[in-house]
Amino acid sequence: MLTLKGDLVYLRALEPEDLDFVHEIENNEDFWEISATQTPYSKFLIRQYLENAHRDIYDIKQLRLVICDKNDDAVGLIDVFDLEPKDNRAAIGILIADAKNRKKGFGNESLKLLCKYCFTHLGLHQLYANVSENNEESIKVFENNGFQKVGLKKDWTLYHGEYKNEWLYQLINNVH
Repeated sequence: MLTLKGDLVYLRALEPEDLDFVHEIENNEDFWEISATQTPYSKFLIRQYLENAHRDIYDIKQLRLVICDKNDDAVGLIDVFDLEPKDNRAAIGILIADAKNRKKGFGNESLKLLCKYCFTHLGLHQLYANVSENNEESIKVFENNGFQKVGLKKDWTLYHGEYKNEWLYQLINNVH
């Protein structure tokens, strides 16, 4: 089992027991804008997803980890996705589920742990993130972890009938 530990959180692999937690997140319409979700997911589909979550990142091009606090409570999810082994790059996404757990450093430390893992263990050269222009909390987390704002994608996402801009952030590993 993959365990990445920090002072505030640790990251672990998805387990079958995470069914209700993942189901709640995937079906929370407040998160659909950042996840590009448009329809609810059934527990059946999420159970199937969890059953396949152990598959190799190079096979499914994605790794989803649970963010846990010191009390072993799941507080969020962090993803590596759209892995491009040829170009040694991948996208990163992070979500702290409950607003009461935000602004406590959980996201910041989780991102730091995952970036180190991606550069050290996966040998990636570059990580990137797409962040809604008005998502100030995420912008701070990515910028605090060395991600550089490299471009604005205008009218990139359509959400509730309104087009929204999205920032593209990159972090390039300059250690070879």
